[in-house]
Amino acid sequence: MKKKDNLENWKKNAINELKTPNVDNIFINTQEGINIKPLYTSEDNENITHLDSYPGEPPFLRGPKATMYTGRPWTIRQYAGFSTASESNKFYKKNLASGQKGLSVAFDLATHRGYDSDHERVYGDVGKAGVAIDSVEDMKILFDGIPLDKMSVSMTMNGAVLPVLAGYIVAAQEQDVSTRELSGTIQNDILKEFMVRNTYIYPPEPSMRIVSDIINFTSKEMPKFNSISISGYHMQEAGASLVQELAFTIADGLEYIRAATKSGLLVDDFAPRLSFFFAIGMNFFMEAAKLRAARYLWSQWTKKLFNCQNPKSQMLRTHCQTSGASLQEQDPYNNIIRTTIEALAATLGGTQSLHTNSFDEAIGLPTEFSAKIARNTQLILQHETGITDTVDPLAGSYFVESMTKELIDKSNELIEKIEEMGGMTVAVINGFPKSEIEISATKRQAKIDSGEQVIVGVNKYKSDEKEKVDVLDIDNKAVREEQIKKLNEIKQARNSKEVNKALQNLKQAAKENIGNLLDLTVVAIEARATVGEVSYALEEVYGRYGVKQDIIKDVYKSSYQNEEDFKEVDIALSNFKNIAGENPKIFMAKLGQDGHDRGAKVIASAFTDIGFSVEIGTLFQTPKEAVDLAIELGVHVIGISSLAAGHKTLIPELIDELKKRQADDILVVCGGVIPAQDYQFLYDAGVAAIFGPGTPIPDAASTTINKAAEQLMRMHNFRKARTK
Repeated sequence: MKKKDNLENWKKNAINELKTPNVDNIFINTQEGINIKPLYTSEDNENITHLDSYPGEPPFLRGPKATMYTGRPWTIRQYAGFSTASESNKFYKKNLASGQKGLSVAFDLATHRGYDSDHERVYGDVGKAGVAIDSVEDMKILFDGIPLDKMSVSMTMNGAVLPVLAGYIVAAQEQDVSTRELSGTIQNDILKEFMVRNTYIYPPEPSMRIVSDIINFTSKEMPKFNSISISGYHMQEAGASLVQELAFTIADGLEYIRAATKSGLLVDDFAPRLSFFFAIGMNFFMEAAKLRAARYLWSQWTKKLFNCQNPKSQMLRTHCQTSGASLQEQDPYNNIIRTTIEALAATLGGTQSLHTNSFDEAIGLPTEFSAKIARNTQLILQHETGITDTVDPLAGSYFVESMTKELIDKSNELIEKIEEMGGMTVAVINGFPKSEIEISATKRQAKIDSGEQVIVGVNKYKSDEKEKVDVLDIDNKAVREEQIKKLNEIKQARNSKEVNKALQNLKQAAKENIGNLLDLTVVAIEARATVGEVSYALEEVYGRYGVKQDIIKDVYKSSYQNEEDFKEVDIALSNFKNIAGENPKIFMAKLGQDGHDRGAKVIASAFTDIGFSVEIGTLFQTPKEAVDLAIELGVHVIGISSLAAGHKTLIPELIDELKKRQADDILVVCGGVIPAQDYQFLYDAGVAAIFGPGTPIPDAASTTINKAAEQLMRMHNFRKARTK
């Protein structure tokens, strides 16, 4: 009775302080559908069964290792790569000398999509958002002077995973390092690509065969290497709630175990080498609880479905990265604080390794200065805060334990739904997770734009001062020319018969479903086949995958709290209709190999709700293809979303193509991660408006409509003058 009396007394005090008739109504409803109470007590933990668990033992909720950071702190593993292999190699060596403990390689979009640097579709992407890798010779330069028998290497690669992993293996062998000594991780998480990231090459079924072959090869030949990094990171970046990130990531992992066991492997022979990758956003306590919940969920589901005998098969180990989506262009130094908070949440949640983002990544590629701050954030957390002194320091918190349980329960509901569908491959083919994440992203954007969700410096506490921030600018043309020169040299020096034979064997194995595709790719890469040649050989058998982009409707405006914000939009729409006799038509384009489509999809959804007629193109278009479709559709505006630094090459070419086709009456606007220093360049090229990160969608809509109306009037007056 005493507990209840104490709680009632607290409620009376709270009601008096808050001047509300019922304190139980003061809940914060989160994106996850979890109601956060104003007070948690021991009563909230009475039905929680995991409170007496220990780290290092199933269900591993408190950590995969018994001693966690008291024995050894998490690995500082900064994700980096840009320009050429030689430039990235210099950067890696500096970072390693400054305290970084493992490498994490970022590849450019051309490499991700299985194209060599000389391919006509990738001229704007080479070396821009990662390092360009065309052959094993590039891999050898990338790791020159870095002993691969001692250095753990993580590679974020999914689409072109076969030639990239084979290139790493062959580079190591030519360093006299055997495959059995290699340690690290290959992402190899293709299901996530079909949901959110979109750097896939082949359809889902053959892609799953590739995943299975890699798990098979590494379990036998690379015992220290993690064959897959099952990634929730990109889901959260695309707008997923934390429950969606948890459930879809765990469901992906279960699907990969199914694929590997169907190919003949025993679960305990490979499951201990599976690893995970989560995003850590700004919801501090929930993010820490999420990692605890993830370990519990993985332990329970693997035991339930696959009856693992080795406890390590139930043990979830994870890398984490602070959120790129939480970084803001406005007041960019605030991002240092955001990253520190997220890094602390990741470590209190028990991550095994961590990447901290640089503060300037919402503006452009990180500089050496910003990368140093990001790295030192982790060093300070490890050495100055005392958080490595004890295991799972948040354990027993009424709030954190209750939150952990809520995340487990809600994630289980979603996992069970996917299992009932037939597993994640079926769910992905049906578009279920992609649609759910896009709805979540659109709702979140409406909350930010309306001010319901506060982003400091963006929609509240704005500063009039503009911080000048140096941005790394890659000379894309110079990188491409250097890569093409190296490609030509390799092709002249190699034995073409050996290459052709190796590629033919690879194609035959793919066609007849025989052999191991990674094993055969290693032979082709040894013979100096290129990334593009290996990818194309498989493309001839499997085809190159593409999907029609859908638009989520009736979500943005219904989630928006303040109708007043749409007054200017409505006035602009009415004015436009008076001039054009119809609603404005906009074509949303993604140019080059950038698969990040969250921005384009959210804008398409919101603009549809606002009153635009919206068409959205397929991913990976060339400027010419985008113009062809825009003219065919008869649009007034082309909106371009750019997040991978190709804007200075691709957008001017699109505008030139419009001029050639005498269609320059179509307005061009763009948005995304575009450095302010590039704005004038784009305006001079003919861009009518640029919407940086944090621009409220109603503002972008009214500006676009008004500029389109002005363009129509100009063209009308011009034609009128000509007829006179």
